[in-house]
Formats: sequence, structure tokens, C-alpha cells
Amino acid sequence: MNAQTAILQKDVTPAPHAADFGDYEVVRKVIEKISRDYRDQPSLEELADAVGETPTGLQKLFTRWAGLSPKAFLQAVTLDHARRLLDEGLPLLETSFELGMSGPGRLHDLFVTHEAMSPGDYKSRGAGLTIRYGYHVSPFGIALVMATDRGLAGLAFCDAGEEKAAFADMSGRWPNATYVEDLSATAPYAARIFEPSRWRGEEPLRVVLIGTDFQVRVWEALLDIPMGRAKPYSRIAAEIGAPKASRAVGAAIGANPVSFVVPCHRAVGKSGALTGYHWGLTRKRAILGWEAGRIAG
Repeated sequence: MNAQTAILQKDVTPAPHAADFGDYEVVRKVIEKISRDYRDQPSLEELADAVGETPTGLQKLFTRWAGLSPKAFLQAVTLDHARRLLDEGLPLLETSFELGMSGPGRLHDLFVTHEAMSPGDYKSRGAGLTIRYGYHVSPFGIALVMATDRGLAGLAFCDAGEEKAAFADMSGRWPNATYVEDLSATAPYAARIFEPSRWRGEEPLRVVLIGTDFQVRVWEALLDIPMGRAKPYSRIAAEIGAPKASRAVGAAIGANPVSFVVPCHRAVGKSGALTGYHWGLTRKRAILGWEAGRIAG
């Protein structure tokens, strides 16, 4: 490892115990079962039995976490629903009415202002850049938040025990940067990102995009996809003026360093299939379900 390789000022501190993320662990197991067995339309009792909860307990926990019941989630976030959403061009809100979900509330979404670092900054692989990072509780497991003095630069997800792997994944994108663990610097970003009441236009979230020119164009296109809608890679490719570059668009989406905020989870395959997600397909379904709850609540 030469002198230009990343400098890690502190060892990665173990994240809080997995018990701190109990709600997400239960919800994750339920989502996995729904994703696997959605064609069988598992009942609340079957879902509760699978995770060792009572039906009433699971109903309350899941509804508190996602903003909608397990049954509504099953209806809203199956692949068939995603295909119908895409084929009919319906926003998730209208689809929720068809599914008998609760009426509309005020629609919130992240208000983001962003800038792209220069091609030279990207080619230097982060040389001269200090990135502060920290692990935080989120609705989707452990969130690894990374920030520069110019704004949020990275957001990744992992489960307990996977913190070092997530850090290696993210820091490997800018290997010549200096990394400093600093919870005081990243905590305000985590609070801002995962608290919908703070999604206000007068308080925009500052994001710094570090990538190639092509990647940045794709990520900027993702920012234009509103909550409750999905868009296929081919349409994104057409919108950025590269209609034959669907595969390259897919690769850029997979390399998105600012998950959730830059909503790569709203990109789908041509058939409407949810396809892959860098931080796990189950987590992608969880994020879409969480957003459905925000819209329908």
C-alpha cells in the first residue's frame, strides 16, 4: 500500500449491537418471506409465525415501521405490482387507492441541491479530499454516512457485522482520500435524511457527486424520479441522450455512492422487475415499501 493509498485515521468502530436494530431485523425477515412467497399471498398469521411474533404484535410493529400493514405492503411491493405500475404509468399513490390503502397525506420527498466534483477531482481518486464517516441507525439497517466539507458524498447500508465490508466498498471508490471517523459530522446528515418532517424545500440537503461525467449524468437523472414512481433503465438512457446505453446506465446506477438520497431504488428493468440493488434486493423492496407508507399515510 503506497503513500497515496487511503489514510484511515481510526479503526472502524463496531456498530451498535444488532438488538438496536430489532425492528428492522423483524421487518426484513417479513419482507424476505413476502418477496419469496408473494404468489401465495401469505396471511398475517403465517408471516407472524415465520418471525416468532404474534399477529397483533407484527401488525403493530410493521405498521409503525412502514406506515402500512403487512397486507398492504404485500399488495404494493410485489413484482407484479411493480410491472403494473410501470406498464400503466400510474403513480404509487393512485395504485394505492386501487388496493384499498389509506387516503393520501401530504406528499414529501427529499429536496436535494447537488454539485459534481470536477473530472480532475474524480481522476485523482480522492487525493487531497478528507471524507468524514460514521455509522447510524436507519429504517433500513445500519447506515454508513460519508461527508466532505462540501456536503454528503456517500450513503451505504449494511447489517450488523458487515460494517467493515461496507466501508471497504465505499472507501475503495476514492482510495486516495483521507478518511476520518467523525460521528458529530455525519449525525446531522443521518437525522436530515431519515426524518421525513425535515424534507423541506427551504432546507435543501447538500450532496456532492463524485464520479465520471457519465455517471453524474445518470445520477442527476435519478434525482428527477419522484417518490412513488419507477423508471426503466432504457428510459433513463434516453433522457440523458444515450438511448443505446442501457447497460452502461445500469452499471452507473449500481455504482451510485449516495443510496436512497439519489434514488437508484426507483430504477427498474424493462419488464418492470425490480432487478438488483447494490445493498441487497430485500433492502430495495424495504425502501420502496417505506416510501409507499409515506405516501399513503
